[in-house]
Amino acid sequence: MRIKPVLAFAFLFTVFVSPAAFAGDEHVLEIEKADGESHRFSTELVITADKQRRGLMYRTELAKDAGMLFFYQSCELASFWMKNTYIPLDMIFIEADGRIANITHEAQPETLDIHESGVPVNGVLEVNGGLTQRLGIAEGDYVRHPWFGEGGKATCD
Repeated sequence: MRIKPVLAFAFLFTVFVSPAAFAGDEHVLEIEKADGESHRFSTELVITADKQRRGLMYRTELAKDAGMLFFYQSCELASFWMKNTYIPLDMIFIEADGRIANITHEAQPETLDIHESGVPVNGVLEVNGGLTQRLGIAEGDYVRHPWFGEGGKATCD
């Protein structure tokens, strides 16, 4: 049986581009610094409201090159707390084009302090606390992932 080209394209688009296809899976993203150096992270992607509410709660460790990427298809102000989160985290707030808008450094475990994006964003990457400073990752650097940048799913309409 032959698959019509349009149907084949639609299937491949859904599997490889749709945010739902990424949900809960691990994917690699790269952060490109202003000096041209880059760092790769294996990320767990979460897009459903239920998974976003849980985030990294109740986990006792996170691999040094790992993180959790929260994705919002349209821009919104993002705010996070550390309730029931047992490890310190850096929170990287990402705009639609992939630019890092803000970073919360070493958010303290099990607190109700609110950590905000400051501007509307499409994503938040959580990594081990202190990692962004150790690697020299800063506001203005870019996250490279299919959801962000030209042709990505992130929009700020």
